[in-house]
Amino acid sequence: MGLATIFSRAQVGIDAPQVMVEVHLGPGLPGFGIVGLPETAVRESKDRVRAAMDNAGFRRPQWKTTVSLAPADLPKEGARFDLPIALGVLAASGQVQAENLQRWEFLGELALDGSLRPVRGCLPAILKARGVKRCLVLPAANAEEASLVSDAEVYLADHLAEVVAALNGEGELLRPQPVEPAADGDLLDLSEVLGQHRARRALEICAAGSHNLLLIGPPGTGKTLLASRLPGILPPMSEDEALEAAAVASIAGMGLEPARWRTRRFRSPHHTASGIALVGGGSKPRPGEISLAHGGVLFLDELPEFSRHVLEVLREPMESGRITISRAAVQAEFPSRFQLVAAMNPCPCGYAGDPSGRCTCTPDQTRRYRDRISGPLLDRIDLHVEVPRQSLNGHAPGEPSAAVRERVIAARERQARRGAVNARLDVAGIRTHCSLSPRMADFLEQACERLQLSARAHHRILRIARTLADLDQSEALEMTHLSEAIGYRQLDRQPPSGY
Repeated sequence: MGLATIFSRAQVGIDAPQVMVEVHLGPGLPGFGIVGLPETAVRESKDRVRAAMDNAGFRRPQWKTTVSLAPADLPKEGARFDLPIALGVLAASGQVQAENLQRWEFLGELALDGSLRPVRGCLPAILKARGVKRCLVLPAANAEEASLVSDAEVYLADHLAEVVAALNGEGELLRPQPVEPAADGDLLDLSEVLGQHRARRALEICAAGSHNLLLIGPPGTGKTLLASRLPGILPPMSEDEALEAAAVASIAGMGLEPARWRTRRFRSPHHTASGIALVGGGSKPRPGEISLAHGGVLFLDELPEFSRHVLEVLREPMESGRITISRAAVQAEFPSRFQLVAAMNPCPCGYAGDPSGRCTCTPDQTRRYRDRISGPLLDRIDLHVEVPRQSLNGHAPGEPSAAVRERVIAARERQARRGAVNARLDVAGIRTHCSLSPRMADFLEQACERLQLSARAHHRILRIARTLADLDQSEALEMTHLSEAIGYRQLDRQPPSGY
């Protein structure tokens, strides 16, 4: 008879709660039972564990084996508990020294010959193990993810026998090799965009203040070209940002390139994507496009062609930076702090207002087309910019991304000293850092009245003005900053004159 406890980690959204694998060998007919809300793959682990122990040369105990996965009310899924269950059986039967197990955690799927197969979503477990100062043993095939967290004590193994030998002091496990992040040299460069000076300026403001951007123009004017250049002018990700984004990719089963893990992602779902594809979901909640774009850019081309219901679910994560998915058995939360860049045509045919006069849409058709996007969603997009058709003759190459990025980084550093990027300034922050003179306040009030802007739009104008001031390295907001910010809020309308 014997009792052993092994530490492991479950997966719930981006969290990795601790699971204690308790193994008891007691009197009774030989059998193997698992309790603690195991789903099918976990219940099947008893057969994999038996075969792996036999083929690895270990003695299978001839007792009644009971495995408890605690906490019992937390659903357990996947084959990640194979390795800790096997080690628990071996420790309870005296084949593994149990004295030092309290400082270890284990994840891994067992093959029938005892070799270890990779598990999905191990990066959140690495971060949690680092937080409680425990060593974590992973399959060697998860080395790429393990190499991302340089200060975590992670060990790699190819076979169950290697882990047992290390725990018994008869061998050592390998450590993952840290990988230096690669330079962002292959990002698309803004110099390839000819002309479109107002749109380029809006893209720089978008990057400097982490604002959302809407590009409106006929087909082929460079909207997608502009949007795809945004990651190249954004500041580099901090380690915490990059690890959180990599954790989402790990849970989604996406391949991680260790040398590229700090590169901001650019996600561009098709307009036929469902709500679940965009925000995540399923009976076992998985991250959607908005979470896969965490820390990067979410580009929605042909915005009115998306289902209105699909677009409306963006409103909460755009404000909070997180999305909660609730199902009958589980509730999962995923990060979704992305920058939204959307593009649309001005009318169904795409040529409203074009100097060629080839638009064939009636005013009613144009109105219905634009009404596919709700006012509350448009209100949450800071910058509305027209991208008109233009001649490509006579345009020199534009300013390269590296030069623009330097200004963006300088503006972000000013914001970091204030405690938050401008797009996420709260009311107190706006009051403190976006103060206006009486003359400027009156000007903004008239503009909001004439353009019929909401209180939310009023605050977003002030945030944009603050970003413009940061790009100019100015502590105070000037009338030029306020006027330009108002001009980005609505197309085909002008702020009041007289100032």
